Amino acid sequence: MCRNIKTLFNFEPPATELEIRDASLQFVRKLSGFAVPSQANEAAFERAVEEVAAAARTLIAGLVTNAPPKDREVEARKARERSGRRFGGG
Repeated sequence: MCRNIKTLFNFEPPATELEIRDASLQFVRKLSGFAVPSQANEAAFERAVEEVAAAARTLIAGLVTNAPPKDREVEARKARERSGRRFGGG
């Protein structure tokens, strides 16, 4: 799994279209092995990003939970703390 793909479900405020697209782009990059596709592959690459983003929106909209929404700032702080412990920077 790409470490750059973040959890998008059950956050307040909800995931933005840009966050969904960015996660979809990272996923397609990982699958294809291309950071930037060639002109010959650009249309297929972009179509895949849009299809993955559509599937992600459908998934997020269909999921349910009884857990309270997570706070973005709190989760970001926890991630920084984990990173600091892991890499010794904080």
